[in-house]
Amino acid sequence: MDEVFGLFPIPVLRAPAALPAELVRGLVEHFTAQADRDNSSSPNLSHTSMLTPADSPLLVTVAGLITPKLADFGVLLFGERLGWSIKEMWVNVLDTGGRQAMHNHANSFISGVIYLTQTHADSRTVFMKSPGGTEFSFKNDHNGVTTGPYNADKWISPQPEPGDLVLFPSYLMHAVPHNPGERRISLAFNAIPTHIDSWGYRLAFSG
Repeated sequence: MDEVFGLFPIPVLRAPAALPAELVRGLVEHFTAQADRDNSSSPNLSHTSMLTPADSPLLVTVAGLITPKLADFGVLLFGERLGWSIKEMWVNVLDTGGRQAMHNHANSFISGVIYLTQTHADSRTVFMKSPGGTEFSFKNDHNGVTTGPYNADKWISPQPEPGDLVLFPSYLMHAVPHNPGERRISLAFNAIPTHIDSWGYRLAFSG
């Protein structure tokens, strides 16, 4: 019997209701006004300065809830349960008409998004193949094509609810399309392990 193997898949973890509603409300109330930094992607997108958990008791609580999930996800990436720390956090405020261009996150290994408000279905996070990928130079792309996991260029994440968490490898390209709905607020972060070890060549990281 023929077999099809999905080689070298990229993991994306979704954790519904990772944060309780009371904590989500506190984050929105505390950090929305601090999102005063413009973003080059859109005049309707702003964000806070880079934060660490030590900057707020609210963020300490967030870190305590999501760090175990970082350790679980790290096992998928590195094959070992390592210690993890959150390197930086920031709150994004995407108003009606805003968007976030395709990008990835440098100098980290796991990145994540926590949704703090309702998200319009058209502005869900979209994950994309890297533009410099290894796929064929020619494409078969027309109205009769059935799109599946082996020929798709992008994957649209499930509809999130406030408090939901998504984790993904930091190298994975992603974007937020045009937002036709109400203000969309999210908390993004990057994380690093305590160390990585390649047959005795050990690198230690500090958050």
